Amino acid sequence: MRLPPISPTADAGLEVELRGRLSRKELPEHALGRIEALALQLARIQHADPTQFDPLAFLAPQILVFAGDHGIADEGVSVFPQDTTRLRVLQMLQGTAVVNSLAQLHGFNLTVVDAGLASHINLPSDTVPSATLLPRKIGYGTRNMVLSPAMSITQAVAAMHAGMDVVRHLPGNLLALGDVGVAATSCAALMLSRLCGVPLADACGRGSGLDETQLKHKLQKLFAAASRHRKATAPLEVLAAMGGFEIAMLTGAMLQAASERRVVLVDGFVASAAALVARALVPACADYLVFAHRSAEPGHRLLLIHLQAQPLLDMELRMGQGVGTLLAWPLLLAAQRLLEPQRGH
Repeated sequence: MRLPPISPTADAGLEVELRGRLSRKELPEHALGRIEALALQLARIQHADPTQFDPLAFLAPQILVFAGDHGIADEGVSVFPQDTTRLRVLQMLQGTAVVNSLAQLHGFNLTVVDAGLASHINLPSDTVPSATLLPRKIGYGTRNMVLSPAMSITQAVAAMHAGMDVVRHLPGNLLALGDVGVAATSCAALMLSRLCGVPLADACGRGSGLDETQLKHKLQKLFAAASRHRKATAPLEVLAAMGGFEIAMLTGAMLQAASERRVVLVDGFVASAAALVARALVPACADYLVFAHRSAEPGHRLLLIHLQAQPLLDMELRMGQGVGTLLAWPLLLAAQRLLEPQRGH
């Protein structure tokens, strides 16, 4: 597997210069709280020279949504049928999804990647797409992980390389990452439990809105999958056995974007599960990840604690598609403004 080299962003000299920029004589130290930490992280990523500080610049911001289906959906772990993934992708391409409105509002270019949908996407002939669709299908959905590994190691690596390649050909220096796929929270819960030692009962949530009976059924199926793949412990093994094509592509996208010193804005539970793998493979990748929000999934809170990551927002979202990244975007613009020279200086 080819992993791109990633440089850590720590720079003591730059840190001193930036803290001076953020200080205000009339305010107590660290009065800006976590927005100060965000500004420092963004500036470190862009690696400004402390002797000649350059303002932050966000060029051609991109939002990338990876779509994939999951064989474990056959086990009834979601209230939605598997074909819902295809319908959600169609909405994004037709411009009727929530993410389209927010991308247009903030000037983001939206790209949807078919990482492994269970079917083809056919737009009506008279439709002008509102987003770019990239076909990078590794397979027609993963296998049912209750019965066998979701992917082979070869497929997982191929998906990661595909994610890297997609990012390599996108312009800009900021990338927002989201996902869409019925039953994806089952993958995220299993990956969190195995990679972080979190009890599966704590990692498993209601996903698309399960009731108590349905939640118990979901947990039963996840225990079965975890038992079948109990020998999978290394990050790549866990990704292949219990992940998804879109999660593997997200992992590759994060690694490639970090290697190019792009800001990486991470969406919800599923995208954060990809961050677990990316960080495990190349630890310096963590310096480039900005976690947009904490979702309503209980496992997402535990995952962020494990990563020692402070999300920018907590809006109790129960959807992916990168929506949380675009809701958090104004905070990055605020951080950018705060690092500009103060008037009168």
